[in-house]
Amino acid sequence: MDRYYKWKVLLIVLVTGFALWRAYPPAEQINLGLDLQGGMQLLLQVEVDKIPEEAREDATERVVEIIRNRIDEFGVQEPVIQKQAQYLVVVQLPGVTDRDRAKDVVGKTAHLEFKLVSDDVELLQQAEEGNIPDGFEYKEMKGPTGSTSLLLVKDAALTGEHLTNAWVGFGQMGEPNVQLQFDKEGAKTFDKVTFENVGRQLAIVLDGNVHSSPVIRDRIPNGQAVISGNFTVDESADLSLVLRAGALPAPVKIIEERTVGPSLGQDSIRKGVKAGIVGAVLIILFMPCYYLLAGVVADLGLILYAIIVVGALAALHASLTLPGIAGFILSIGMAVDANVLIFERIREEEETGKTPRASISSGYHKAFSAIFDSNLTTLLTSLILFIFGTGPVKGFAVTLSIGIVASMFSALLVTRVIFDYLSKKNAKLNLKMLKLIGVTHIPFLKGRFLAYGFSLVVLVLGIVTFLGRGQENYGVEFTGGTMAQIQFAESVEIADFRSRLQSEDAKGIVLQRFGALDENQFIVKTSDQDTKVVEKVARDMRGEGSFEFLRVDQIGPTVSVGLKKKALLAILWACLGIFIYLGWRFEWKFALAAVAALLHDTIFTFGVYALCGREINIPTVAAILTIMGYSVNDTIVNFDRVRDNLKLMRKQPFQKIVETSINQTLSRTILTSVTTLLAALALFIFGGTAINDFAFILLVGFSVGVYSTIFVANSLIVDWKAH
Repeated sequence: MDRYYKWKVLLIVLVTGFALWRAYPPAEQINLGLDLQGGMQLLLQVEVDKIPEEAREDATERVVEIIRNRIDEFGVQEPVIQKQAQYLVVVQLPGVTDRDRAKDVVGKTAHLEFKLVSDDVELLQQAEEGNIPDGFEYKEMKGPTGSTSLLLVKDAALTGEHLTNAWVGFGQMGEPNVQLQFDKEGAKTFDKVTFENVGRQLAIVLDGNVHSSPVIRDRIPNGQAVISGNFTVDESADLSLVLRAGALPAPVKIIEERTVGPSLGQDSIRKGVKAGIVGAVLIILFMPCYYLLAGVVADLGLILYAIIVVGALAALHASLTLPGIAGFILSIGMAVDANVLIFERIREEEETGKTPRASISSGYHKAFSAIFDSNLTTLLTSLILFIFGTGPVKGFAVTLSIGIVASMFSALLVTRVIFDYLSKKNAKLNLKMLKLIGVTHIPFLKGRFLAYGFSLVVLVLGIVTFLGRGQENYGVEFTGGTMAQIQFAESVEIADFRSRLQSEDAKGIVLQRFGALDENQFIVKTSDQDTKVVEKVARDMRGEGSFEFLRVDQIGPTVSVGLKKKALLAILWACLGIFIYLGWRFEWKFALAAVAALLHDTIFTFGVYALCGREINIPTVAAILTIMGYSVNDTIVNFDRVRDNLKLMRKQPFQKIVETSINQTLSRTILTSVTTLLAALALFIFGGTAINDFAFILLVGFSVGVYSTIFVANSLIVDWKAH
């Protein structure tokens, strides 16, 4: 037992105690993302060309502050309103699913003006013919019986900057309106305007639209005014709210909307938790069944690992998303990987005749470099994913990153302390383990040219299919437009639904059934930037209240182009980061072979994905980056053994050294893949349709990663070393 044993125990106790303190009770300490609790996320773009010259410098900051004031009055619990770029603002509204009302409150500029109306009939007629006199502007005021033409004095007599309060009022007939109160200076101006213009109309203009144009009957000295119109009570309340909060310094445009209904969120939680439990149980059962006592130790480490992850999420106030749950499940499989590497090394050391204590010490020491390198590369891809990801994908990156750090703590420290304690109590500790794969001497590299041919065929087939599908490969995030997941209360024929949508002349309609037949769910994709056509058709088919939008994603063209660029940059940066790190840790030919294998895995996986008719979206890219970070682990383990054998087998040909290394690490390559595949399989079967594509691509990627480690990375390094 080493001299730092007591300090290690103290550290484990402190970390675990802190995690328990922060995590309890989990229901109160863990924030749920919008995809789990339901709500909206809006990405707003401040229209740069409409920012007044005096406000350009801090316009976005003022937009953030004004929208925050509006949302606070709107009554949303724990909203997120923050500047994302120079002229971009992200708004997250948990629990809000009234999309139109929320967008109106957030996006309304609320620029209020009072303008005198010209009573010159000739000038009005001249304006109606298109010749607007200088100093005037032509407007149409919509009313219940039609539109009224008005010629307004261009310069406002009074603006909303002097407004101090706005509230809901009611007219003589009980119709809702908005009551206004101006400050002292505004009241003085309003008094002067009404005194000098008795008998004239005074138009009330909000965001360029005339809401009413009452005739000034008398002088109004008290600074009060009324905005009337065809308002509902909610509309009057919302208008009062935005007027009280103040006008935005410039108009904003909603360039991205993501809405998740609460029922879909609850279903995602239920299925995600189920997938997590199944995945964890499979792994927890597998370890003691195969590694016996050592497997029990690994499971103890996993329990502490889970506590630490939940505690870290609570401490960082991170939001748990559906991809985040997937990241947690995957990180359980990855946490076991380190144990597998250690246990297989301990087994090898015991076979040389070393004592249990010596085998444990040597096993941990020799496995450390492979564990450190592989986890660091996965952490690197998680960091890149966080930088380039959006929304729930960031939650996935956070959870996966926390899981990686916690897994290293668990595998290298917690299990080591337990083994040290057991070996001290029993010098003849029994560390027997099952060994389904014994010593092998398979000539893998002799068949590498057949593997090259197989890979080439699959890659070409996948690329041709991918190119042939064109835009069908991409989800709405990369093409722009609207994706709506809609559920009907009664059965709906897809052919009838499609024909009705097509008759409405909606742009780029794609309709497909989603989930089980009896769930009556459909995915509707359209190039339009709203769901009005879908709502109209659904209402005509089954009536008001017969359907529910479970999820709506609206992506503007500028956002979709940006997401494509980010996705490509994320993959390229991941490859570059791994190449630089492996080049430093090994040598450049090894690094180049590893990156070539990663690109092979990426193209191979995308090809299979295209052949299966699935769509690429942001979670798909997250899965690809996860595959890249993880599949390089097996390559690193193998290269690490090659590096060791280069010292031990100096007189042997390089191909023989590599082939021996593959055979020596074959069991751990298979076992580490099995544990992670168990987690991915649980996601695929039990995680629900919302995460099915994500889980599918992980299954394909992890499987091909084993193949590429042996037949691509190692084969390439042999052929390149020969030249």
